[in-house]
Amino acid sequence: MRKNVRTVLSGIVAAGLIAGFAACSKKNAASETIITDVHFPLEQPAVLNFITSAPSGSTQNPNERLIFQRLEKESNVKIKWTCFVQDQFNDKKNLALSNAKALPDGLFNADMSDYELLRYAKQGIIIPLEDLIENNMPNLKKVLDDNPNYKQMITAPDGHIYAFPWIEQLGSGKTAIQAIGGMPFINKAWLDRLGLAVPKTTDELEKALLAFKENDMAGDGKTIPMSFIMNGGNEDMGFILGAFGEGYGDVPDHIAVSNDKKVIYTAAQEGYKEGLEWMHKLASEALIDLEAYTQNWSTFVAKGKAGRYGVCFSWDCANIVANPGDFVPLPALIGPEGQKNAPRSSRSDTSGFQKGRCVLTSACKNKVLAAAWIDLMYEPHQSAQNNWGTYGETGADNIFEMTDSGMLKHLDLAGKSPNEIRNAQMVGGPLAVLDSYYNVYVTCPDDAQYRMDWVKDVYSADMKENYVFPNIFMSQEDLDSIAQYTTDLDTYVNRMKSEFVMNGNVEEKWDEYLKKLDQYGLSKYMEIMQRNLDSYKGF
Repeated sequence: MRKNVRTVLSGIVAAGLIAGFAACSKKNAASETIITDVHFPLEQPAVLNFITSAPSGSTQNPNERLIFQRLEKESNVKIKWTCFVQDQFNDKKNLALSNAKALPDGLFNADMSDYELLRYAKQGIIIPLEDLIENNMPNLKKVLDDNPNYKQMITAPDGHIYAFPWIEQLGSGKTAIQAIGGMPFINKAWLDRLGLAVPKTTDELEKALLAFKENDMAGDGKTIPMSFIMNGGNEDMGFILGAFGEGYGDVPDHIAVSNDKKVIYTAAQEGYKEGLEWMHKLASEALIDLEAYTQNWSTFVAKGKAGRYGVCFSWDCANIVANPGDFVPLPALIGPEGQKNAPRSSRSDTSGFQKGRCVLTSACKNKVLAAAWIDLMYEPHQSAQNNWGTYGETGADNIFEMTDSGMLKHLDLAGKSPNEIRNAQMVGGPLAVLDSYYNVYVTCPDDAQYRMDWVKDVYSADMKENYVFPNIFMSQEDLDSIAQYTTDLDTYVNRMKSEFVMNGNVEEKWDEYLKKLDQYGLSKYMEIMQRNLDSYKGF
């Protein structure tokens, strides 16, 4: 299908970026034509240079991916990729951008923080994009016009847009898939064998964990009643602390918003202290994995796959255990004083969102072409494939089949890991998958649907907080200050969280702990966060 993108920019000729429009000189200097009225597929091939990343277990040559092969055929634009392994990407990206003489046209999987966007924009390394979006990107423009909150979130304080976003809607508000991050999962098969019900209170959970241990449910002394990765994002145990005190629990950035719209630092609340005291009680009874404070992902998963866990924490227990059908989400528990809350994840108000997913650099001469090519990523079918995977792959598993009606239907993966298949096919980058697309352009993934069902059916009724801290694009001055404060705060809080659970000295050290938080700038940090929340439009 021919796609048209109009522009008012005039054409010029420049060297080094687009090949195939003119013959090379005797010195082999490539000629390039600046395209100002893009019709895909181009009549003559063109070349763009992008940096991207890929998971370590998948191909590091993006052009081997079927998605990009189809895009090249559709557009007649060849991408020369520089691809870095995902876990090395941040350092490699910054190193590449430090060489002003060898900048690419853009970064496809840029994964830039707000701070990086403002810093690189100030240095003139990345360029403003709002005019390109308005004039040359009808797919993205429609997404932003129909969802003005996203346009607000990607617009910097200086009024410019410096990056193309990644948007993944899977539910909204208290029923969004991201409303709860790390969920606790309990081994119901073990409960059934012991004649126990799913716990509803912290006391009942403690009794269940003791029963798991005393009856050695895994056998050979290998039973681990409860495991997690302390300070490990979705694998942390912070959710369960919602049963204590004010019920804010804990989330990775320690930020919550009260129902009177006050910013709360979760790791400084009385309920946090009480929750850690209870966790120490579990630790003193040998109900917590001894490695929970130091283990990495691979160790955590290995023990789960060996069938050793009674309770574990994760985004989805299928990522952790070999028998996910034996586990059920543990609901929000009633604490010693009757408190019950399912703490919401910070910044989950817009479901999946990242503003800094793709950028163009000042070296990009053919900006209109680059913008038009990126806009292809925002076509609904294309966005779904970039996000999850594709169809028509021969000799390998596929994520989708294309139905006769033109809808991408998720395939039954027959117990195979969705992540492995997705990593082999998906390309990430800028995209938008909206709730309105489901059952029109694409079906909802099974693993996403059952997780949204968990959020809705198990947790949403117990979410006492009506607000979460939104995705606010703050000023560079505020971001500088926040980075300064959170560097020290996070290091200290994470260390003390482990110490309090292991050693049980939270009561005697609490006042000292709070004093230290203030010395590290907690009150000033909260002032910045509150000021930005108060000024956020529509909140």
